[in-house]
Amino acid sequence: MHDIKAIRDNPETYDRAWAAKGLGPQSREILELDAQLRGVQTLVQDAQNRRNEASKAIGQAKAQKNEDLARRLMGEVENLKASISENTAAEALIGPRLRDLLASLPNIPADDVPPGEDETQNVEQRRHGDPSNLPAARLNLPKDHVDLGAALDGMDFEAAARMSGARFVVLKKGVARLERALGQFMLDLQTEENGYTEINPPVLVRDQALFGTGQLPKFAEDLFRTTHDHWLIPTAEVSLTNLVREQITDEAELPLRLTALTNCFRSEAGASGKDTRGMIRQHQFNKVELVSITTPEQSNDEHERMTGCAESVLKALGLPFRTMLLCAGDMGFGARKTYDLEVWLPSQATYREISSCSNCGDFQARRMEARCKKAGEKGTRFVHTLNGSGLAVGRTLVAILENYQDEGGRIAIPERLQPYMGGKTHLEPAG
Repeated sequence: MHDIKAIRDNPETYDRAWAAKGLGPQSREILELDAQLRGVQTLVQDAQNRRNEASKAIGQAKAQKNEDLARRLMGEVENLKASISENTAAEALIGPRLRDLLASLPNIPADDVPPGEDETQNVEQRRHGDPSNLPAARLNLPKDHVDLGAALDGMDFEAAARMSGARFVVLKKGVARLERALGQFMLDLQTEENGYTEINPPVLVRDQALFGTGQLPKFAEDLFRTTHDHWLIPTAEVSLTNLVREQITDEAELPLRLTALTNCFRSEAGASGKDTRGMIRQHQFNKVELVSITTPEQSNDEHERMTGCAESVLKALGLPFRTMLLCAGDMGFGARKTYDLEVWLPSQATYREISSCSNCGDFQARRMEARCKKAGEKGTRFVHTLNGSGLAVGRTLVAILENYQDEGGRIAIPERLQPYMGGKTHLEPAG
C-alpha cells in the first residue's frame, strides 16, 4: 500500500517508478479520486458542524418564543441532513475505489535498483564456487535429477500423479531422508549460526493475512483456497510477517529475525508449460523462510545481512551459485529491492533461482497496520519488512543430486549433511 500524502507531494516520482515496472501513469487518477474524497469529506464535516450549530440555535429560538426562526432553522437542519446523507454515500463509493486502486499498484523500486524489463537485464553481483570442481563436471552428459531419482528408487512422479495430478512427487528411501535432512540443516543453521528465531506458524490463513503481504487481491489465481474461507500459504513469509500485523512493536526489540520450515502451496497458474519435468516447479514443496522486521534505518543493512544468511547455506553445502540484483521490471509486487540466488544445475548447464531476498520497505506494513515506537515517545511509524528463502528445500535437493552425481549414479552427500543422514557418505543406486 502507498502513502497518499507522498503521492500528492511527488506524483511524477511515483509515475516514473511505476513506469519502471511496466505500468502507465497512475497518479492522475489517484489524485482525482483523492481530491473527490477529501471534497466530500469536507462537505460532510462542514454540514455536521453547521447542523450542530443550528440544532443548538433551535433550542435558543424556542426558548425566546421565536417560532419563525425555529422553523427556518429546522428546515435548514433537514437540508443539512440530506446533504450529509448524500455526501456520506459518495464517500462510501469513492473511498473504496481509491483504496482498491492503491492496493493494486506495486511497490516502487529503490533508487539503486537497475532499470530493465525482464530477467535478461538483472545485474550479477558476485559468484561463489566453481562448477568444474564438483563430481558432475567430470561427466560428459550429467543426468538430471529426475533420472537420478529414478535410479535411486527415490522419486515417483507417476504415483504422485495418480493421487494428486501433475506437479507433485513422492520421495522415497534415501532421497526422502536427504530432503528431510536438508530442511533440518537449513533450520539449524539459520537459528544456531545466523541468529533467527524458529517459528512453527499456521499454513492456513485468512484473506487479510494475504492482503497484508500483497498476494491478495492481485494474485488470487496463484493460490489454493479451501472451502472454509482459508488459504494455503504460498510461502511462510505470509505467516511470519503477519505476526506483527496491527501491533506496535518497541523499536528496542528490532530487528526481529524469524524463520520457519513449512509446506508451501502454489497453483503455478502463470507457469503453464514451464519446468513441467521434475521438481523445479511444484504445487507443494518445503521451504525455510527468513523474515525480518526492522526500523526504516535498519532495513538496507538487514537486506544485505539476510542475503548473506541465505548464501551461507549454499556455501556450507559446497554448491556453486551467483547472486543477482533484479532489475525493476523483474521484481515482485511488494519488493523495493531484490537479490536472487541462482544455483548451478549441470543438467541444464545454467544457474537457476533457489532463493529470493527482498526488502519491502513499509509497503507491507501499511497494508497490515504494523508500526513501531521508541520508548518514551508518543509517535509511531511503520516498520520495514524483509523476506527471503533460506532456502527452497526441493530445489536444493535437485542441486545436490545433480552436482554430486558420479559416473556410477552414486550421490555424494555434502559433509555438513552427513550427521543428519546417520553418517552416510553416499546415496547408492537401487540394485
